[in-house]
Amino acid sequence: MENSAMSFQEFITTSDLPVLVDFWAQWCGPCKMMGPVLQELAREWKGRIKVIKVNTEAKPELSMQYNITAIPTMILFKGGREVHRLQGAMPLPALKNALGSLV
Repeated sequence: MENSAMSFQEFITTSDLPVLVDFWAQWCGPCKMMGPVLQELAREWKGRIKVIKVNTEAKPELSMQYNITAIPTMILFKGGREVHRLQGAMPLPALKNALGSLV
């Protein structure tokens, strides 16, 4: 998945579960705050959702392709299609509330 934009596309398209993609950067404070929140979500919702991270500096082509204008941005994909987009840091209960009916 980390090798190319094509393998990213394949991953989100062929996943049997919805995929939550966290677009982030190392220098981004709110992104760092979301790290543990997303890890906990992945742990609690194992078997219900996949959570992956895309470093916007390492993968600028994906940032452009998905029109990432602020980070953190989290996009939920089902069958390779965007079904929901969230921006900014938020606590776990708010994230679960935003995604609960979608996964």
